[in-house]
Amino acid sequence: MKINMIWAIFFMPMLLSAQSGKVFDQLTLPSKILKMERKYAVYLPPDYETSQRDYPVLYLLHGMSDNQTGWVQFGEVLQITDAAIRAGTATPMIIVMPDADTEVIGYVDRPNGEWSYEQFFFEEFMPYVEATYRIKKHKRYRAIAGLSMGGGGSFYYALHRPDLFQSACPLSAYCGPLTIEEAHKHYEWNGLSEVSEKYYEDFYNKYGVVHLMNTLPKADIQSVRWYIDCGDDDYLFEGSSRVHIAMKNRGIPHEYRVRDGAHNWTYWREALPSVLTFVSQGFHQY
Repeated sequence: MKINMIWAIFFMPMLLSAQSGKVFDQLTLPSKILKMERKYAVYLPPDYETSQRDYPVLYLLHGMSDNQTGWVQFGEVLQITDAAIRAGTATPMIIVMPDADTEVIGYVDRPNGEWSYEQFFFEEFMPYVEATYRIKKHKRYRAIAGLSMGGGGSFYYALHRPDLFQSACPLSAYCGPLTIEEAHKHYEWNGLSEVSEKYYEDFYNKYGVVHLMNTLPKADIQSVRWYIDCGDDDYLFEGSSRVHIAMKNRGIPHEYRVRDGAHNWTYWREALPSVLTFVSQGFHQY
């Protein structure tokens, strides 16, 4: 009995610690494209430091007025992912959370060239993190998800680069402008009221998710596994529902969820375990 007590006192904390992943949320990299330092957060799975293997990766995007700490602080990504891995409902993975907290709306490139966050993401951010961490560098082992503005980002990036992502999981997503007129309102609100009409047309053509679902090659869209989730009381519900209808009309496979809830962290915390399970299924043979 005495030996068992000593073992419990000295070794049990070590075992519990070994079962937990780690999060770092104040990491930085330089960007020549954006001409500044950019922050990011990363979740490393429990066995990362003791293994020699490479891991699949989930890029997890935050919403407007938030930053790279949102999924850490409010989304409880560490606790939820650790629990999913222990339960066997998610495979060990690296989760990368970039900071898109800027005066410009999120994850897009402005057509006038003033801000090129999407270019930064693909040309600087992804290569940097995938060289820094032991990440499998193949479409099959790469997924993207996000909430609200970040849900829009996960739509845009998977639609623009379907060769890079096996799964995309937009949650409560801003789906870009639904019409060119809405593009006007969007950028007038964002401080751009005196630009050419072509600017708005270019923005709509590149970031109108319903438009993209109706016009991009079907084979490209359905090469991505889609999981779309939006609450029935969410003010962005129309966009997700119209995307769902567009995909349904074209016969594009996807999972579409409408749950009880609004545009808040309670909803997104409850969504994250399903996202982790969905992308894990894609990481495995099925």
